[in-house]
Amino acid sequence: MPFIADRLSAIKPSPTIAVTQKAAELKAAGRDVIGLGAGEPDFDTPDNIKAAAKTALDKGATKYGPPAGTVELRKAIVAKFKRENGLDYTVDQVTVGVGGKGVIFNAFMATINPGDEVIVPAPYWVSYPDIALMFGGVPKFIACPEDKGFKLQAADLEAAITPKTKWLVLNSPSNPTGAAYSWDEMKALTDVLVKHPHVWIMSDDMYEHLVYDGFKFCTPAQVEPSLYDRTLTMNGVSKAYAMTGWRVGYAAGPLPLIKAINMIQSQSVTHTATVSQAAAVEALNGTQDFIPKNQEIFKARRDLVVKLLNECKGLTCRTPEGAFYVYPSCAGVIGKKTSDGKVITSDGDFATYLLEGEGVAVVQGEAFGLSPYFRISYATSTEALQQACERIKRFCDSLS
Repeated sequence: MPFIADRLSAIKPSPTIAVTQKAAELKAAGRDVIGLGAGEPDFDTPDNIKAAAKTALDKGATKYGPPAGTVELRKAIVAKFKRENGLDYTVDQVTVGVGGKGVIFNAFMATINPGDEVIVPAPYWVSYPDIALMFGGVPKFIACPEDKGFKLQAADLEAAITPKTKWLVLNSPSNPTGAAYSWDEMKALTDVLVKHPHVWIMSDDMYEHLVYDGFKFCTPAQVEPSLYDRTLTMNGVSKAYAMTGWRVGYAAGPLPLIKAINMIQSQSVTHTATVSQAAAVEALNGTQDFIPKNQEIFKARRDLVVKLLNECKGLTCRTPEGAFYVYPSCAGVIGKKTSDGKVITSDGDFATYLLEGEGVAVVQGEAFGLSPYFRISYATSTEALQQACERIKRFCDSLS
């Protein structure tokens, strides 16, 4: 259509949302479908957070607020960064967005000029490259193979940096693989970045609190303080606090960047809902007792899914350090035929035929930039995961 902007030709709808919507449509049509596509905890938002939102409403938290976020929430974020990450920020160095995606969108809009390169380790969260493309950026993908733990290697980062590099995006723990960087692994990357002062770092720490087996989380500006002035440290309440629908993301960084982000927000969404911000204050300042309890539940689900997937013919699955995803390989079923004669030529075929044949919705690895894999979210009930894995096994057993 001639009235649609040319920039939209470079991007595509979110594949993860598309899979979730497809599963919902099939369910509505009467199909028995188990959806493992959504990156959303099945836990309800904790009661103390909901109570804080109700109290805020009763006190009139229904009006406009500042584009940067309420002062109360930004103070809570400052305290969180100091308490948990050893990072010192002022209230003015903090911005609150409409989810983490809103923060990324604003940051890229504020900084990317046409031709600027954005280094994106693959597998990657599906929105990073498309948001960069929207503003004329050039995503530069670095493959992070399974034998390296799906993690970016220092030598590969060094080789990818050019004079046009504007950003490196790091996501630990990772969506889609659950891979997380130890302090030493992060230090190897920051040592490279120190040598390239024109490169900015976007650290997406959204899954910070979802780590297992004693893993210790760290973030780049914490590991290498000299990167503080060119790092945007991003987080939110969606995952650890089961608040996906509240739409509260946040970030802290150098004041000029934060001011630019806030200017953009003032001319777009203005701010996320004031009642959501009041709830986020309680999330960050209130009891954290439920986080380790939820971690244990997620860990048990992870271990179950990894075990059952590794029992499926043609599949192998690495045990991730964090998040609530696994990223199994389906290399062993490529080239095989389904019971009705369809040949599996890609992980996209695998996901499609699995949904058609067994009613299990997963996301194909090609959506995340590394094949042949697929992503499963285990942020759903143990019963659903058990049944889904049984169906996946049955599907793999039926291939010839």
